[in-house]
Amino acid sequence: MAWSEVAVDIEPAAGAVLLSGIPGSGKSTVAAALAARFAASAHIEVDALQDLIVSGGRRPAPERDEEADRQIFLRARNAALLADSFVTAGFLPVLDDVVVRRAHIDFYRRRIAVGPLHFVVLAPGAAKAWERNLARDKRLTTDWSFLDTAMRTELAGEGSWIDNAELTVEETVEAVLAATGLVTPNSPVPNGIGPGAGPDADRS
Repeated sequence: MAWSEVAVDIEPAAGAVLLSGIPGSGKSTVAAALAARFAASAHIEVDALQDLIVSGGRRPAPERDEEADRQIFLRARNAALLADSFVTAGFLPVLDDVVVRRAHIDFYRRRIAVGPLHFVVLAPGAAKAWERNLARDKRLTTDWSFLDTAMRTELAGEGSWIDNAELTVEETVEAVLAATGLVTPNSPVPNGIGPGAGPDADRS
């Protein structure tokens, strides 16, 4: 039997989730656990897209660096392209990225064109995030705690905020599901919760 091209796009997924938080907030771990709850999903770790650059890559630094800033938006654009591709192919993408500036989330909203974008901020607090960083194998050498203040100032009222300082990974996943209204195969349909649920439903 000859191998032939098959259609890639099917019934689209129910949008995309963008998990944000400062380094140490738990976003990558929670994003992976959240994605695992769906029958068809993908975890897009935006930091990993930076690693695709072989030469000329510039990672963010506490000091202002225009080239590093440009590459932040480049990887966000690439993440959005992947997210749209997954949605149209029936896979719900869960992205995790350090989004602390309004221009950054506005960029994502313009670039992710397929389905609703559920923006969720994990906000355990700067002290808890740094404590978690010190406890993990892959420690950050730069203290990014100052981003917590910037995030709370610039993104106030944006998306859904979850204080996961004392929550387990699974409890945080449940909180994300409740905030977004997304339903997983192993969960009953939430009573009275829709896709725009959460403290800032009109901006989720």
